[in-house]
Amino acid sequence: MTETEILRVLETALLCADAPLAVTDLRSLFEDTISGDDVRRHLAALQLDWQERGLELVQLASGWRFQSRPDMQRYLGRLNPEKPPRYSRAVLETLAIIAWRQPVTRGDIEDIRGVTVSAQIIRTLEDRGWIETLGYRDAPGRPALLGTTRRFLEDLGLRALDELPALDAEDPAEALGVLAFDAAEGPQAAQEADAVDGGDGAGEAAGADAAGPAPAQEAAARADALDPPAPRPRGPDE
Repeated sequence: MTETEILRVLETALLCADAPLAVTDLRSLFEDTISGDDVRRHLAALQLDWQERGLELVQLASGWRFQSRPDMQRYLGRLNPEKPPRYSRAVLETLAIIAWRQPVTRGDIEDIRGVTVSAQIIRTLEDRGWIETLGYRDAPGRPALLGTTRRFLEDLGLRALDELPALDAEDPAEALGVLAFDAAEGPQAAQEADAVDGGDGAGEAAGADAAGPAPAQEAAARADALDPPAPRPRGPDE
C-alpha cells in the first residue's frame, strides 16, 4: 500500500467518524499491518495537508478527529443563529473547583465556595458527561470523590489534565475566565447569584435547571450535541 493510499484511508475514516478515533482504531483499518508509530507519522502529515483549510486534525483525550477551526465559528454560527443557553455561575464555579482540585467531595466544594452545593448541580454536570465518581473517601459516610472525564477534556480541546492552564487564584470565579467558560448574565443570573450567596442551595438548583452549555471557544459549536451521557472513551493509544 502506497503512502498516498494510506493517507486517503486515514483521512476518509476520520472525516466520516462520529467520534474521535484512537490509534488502535486507525491501525485496524489496515488489519494492523502498520505500526502505531507509522499511523502517528501519517497523522502528522495529514495535519500539514490541512493546515490552510477550515478544518483541522487534532488529537484529543480519546483519539484523533477533524474539527472546524475557531475562526470559522462565527460563520458556522449563522447556520444556527439561536444562541445556546449558558450555565449559571454556580454550576461553573463547581465545575472549575472539580477540574483544578480533583478528586474532591461535595463537602470540599462547599468549603471552598462557602455555600451549599445542591445535588442538582452535581447531577447536571454528571448528566452532561463532564464529571464522574472516581472513588470514595475513607471517612464517615464515605463521600464520593469527584473528578472530570475525558469528555470534559474533549470539549475543551485538551488531551490531558496537565494541559489545563496553571491556576494561582483561590477564587474559583477567576478559574472560569481561564477555562474560557461564560457565566449566565442578566437579571435572572443576578437573582441566582443572590440565592447562592444566601447558601440555601435552591438558587443553584434553579440555575442548573435553567442553564445550558457554556461554550468554550471551539467547543461551543458542539455543546448542543452533547446532551446524552456517553461511555468513557479509550485513550488515544489503547
